[in-house]
Amino acid sequence: MTHTLVQDEAAIRALFTSLVEGMRERSPARVVARYADDAVTFTLAPPLLNAGLDARDPEAVAGWMAGFDGPITIEHRDLSVAVSGDLAFVHGLRRLAAVPVGYPEGFSMWTRITVGLARRDGQWLITHEHQSVPFYMDGSFLAATDLEP
Repeated sequence: MTHTLVQDEAAIRALFTSLVEGMRERSPARVVARYADDAVTFTLAPPLLNAGLDARDPEAVAGWMAGFDGPITIEHRDLSVAVSGDLAFVHGLRRLAAVPVGYPEGFSMWTRITVGLARRDGQWLITHEHQSVPFYMDGSFLAATDLEP
């Protein structure tokens, strides 16, 4: 089947929409369904690296989600999608907003994301994901979670 760049970009953007919906619905299975079997992720939460099953374990995602009350909101902004054949690269900004269990108020913070994807059996899957938060270089080394685009 021949794919156009427009179709590929639309399919990749739909994958990101599915992530947003999976988080809103608190559906770990929907969230991890977008990852390849051999995915490698560098998330905000420890450990430094997740690979294979650890990068797409619905039980781990469910455990992370259990740390929040109410909705978990994800928003993407300024996503840049580049496609070449069966490989794609996306980078942009992601906002995470939620209320941690036991806290009276929630938080909202913008992070940076870089995602590598591969088309496998006709479906785009995430093979690499890197999330990061800048930190202040003023000697405090505090995460710069107050930044906004």
